[in-house]
Amino acid sequence: MVETILDVTAVFAVVYALVAGTAYLIFTYAAWVSLRRYERARHYTPNEDAFASPLTPGISIILPAFNEEAGIVESVRSLLALHYPLLEIVVVNDGSTDGTLDRMRSAFDLVPVRRALRESIKSEPVRQVFVARTNHDVVVVDKLNGGKSDALNAGLRVLRHPLVASIDADAVVDADGLLEVARPFLDDPDLAVASGGAIRISNGCAIDHGRVVGVGLPRHGLAALQFVEYERVFLVGRIPWSDINALPIISGAFGVFRRESLEAIGGYNRATVGEDMDAVMRLHRRCRDQDRPYTIKFVPYGALWTEGPEDIRTLSRQRRRWQRGLGQTLWQSRGMFLRPRYGFLGVLTLPYFLVYEFLTPIIVLLGLIVVPVWWLAGGLGLHFVLVYLLSFVIGGLLTMAAVTMDQIGERQRVSNRDLAKSLGYAVMTNMGYLQLVQACQFLGYVDLTRRTQSWGAQRRHGIGAATETRE
Repeated sequence: MVETILDVTAVFAVVYALVAGTAYLIFTYAAWVSLRRYERARHYTPNEDAFASPLTPGISIILPAFNEEAGIVESVRSLLALHYPLLEIVVVNDGSTDGTLDRMRSAFDLVPVRRALRESIKSEPVRQVFVARTNHDVVVVDKLNGGKSDALNAGLRVLRHPLVASIDADAVVDADGLLEVARPFLDDPDLAVASGGAIRISNGCAIDHGRVVGVGLPRHGLAALQFVEYERVFLVGRIPWSDINALPIISGAFGVFRRESLEAIGGYNRATVGEDMDAVMRLHRRCRDQDRPYTIKFVPYGALWTEGPEDIRTLSRQRRRWQRGLGQTLWQSRGMFLRPRYGFLGVLTLPYFLVYEFLTPIIVLLGLIVVPVWWLAGGLGLHFVLVYLLSFVIGGLLTMAAVTMDQIGERQRVSNRDLAKSLGYAVMTNMGYLQLVQACQFLGYVDLTRRTQSWGAQRRHGIGAATETRE
């Protein structure tokens, strides 16, 4: 009986790994085809045309800020300098215990104003709304602490433009980043509901006055592995789902939404730590239930740069939270599973994310234990183990393909030396790093069973001195 269980487990682990590799091979090819198509299309609709067009809709950027005094002023100034014709910055001070609000007061000469709050969106009480005396496009909402989702909802209650972007306060956006991510709303104004941009690791990059002026591979090994991982996740892992209008997530760090659509679903869900994926899934569901044509797109051009963790403890907190958010959203979306009414999202995306994202830590870690142990015990042939190892090699090669693909075209490029190092790290991602991440994700199951809702703190260095921020 025990031998049968070990045989079945080993076979399942190998088949699982090979199917995952085949799926990623298909995703990689689809991403390559789409990238070439994007590049050709951009030559016919340059950003300058969008910037000059009177039809380009205004965007309100919400910056949830909790203890961000070290970099909040620089973040706001860098966003004000973005290449976009009509822009509003809404900083939500989410009950900070440091000098975040004082820094904003000093830098922008804030004055209190009376502002009507949308009652259709709920949030923790708003204490005061301020605007900058010399620039009314800078708005600050001071409220009681309620977490990121609650801060986003508070921002939704006061902003004025038809499009809303959620951007992390400690990140850097490409100069044309908003124009790029807003492009779906210009190309299909009647269909576009949401769009998201790529997230990249800023460790190792040269940043001057809130702009990435030089892209470099992080010196710290853990951050460098994340640099490579993000390139694979955002190119290969998002573009194919976007092409079939079944994109399950837009990163909460860099997404643009139609304001009325967010209002229609009641804003962000305060009961989950995966508010970004949850909002996208509810938008899909609402449009499908109403038989309304729509698009939710990923845009591979224009990026937001964020600092990656450089210690395992912080990385673990981050990935545990992501795993919790994924589990919560999949459970909330269970009514769409395998239902043709919800298109590819219901019959393909959700089952894939359940099996090959949420359950991956269990299956992969179990395989890593059973396959070598059962082989050493004589239960498996060498050829079987070699096939299992081949799946890891395939994963490394596909990550190398994603890194190489990212350097083609007009996106940010690294030097040839850093590219060579990146390819080396691409191989290493499947030789220890992903297993480390999966171990962290496994702890996310524990948090789910305990119904943990805290975000935890992440140690960031930022532009100035190091600061503790909510991750």
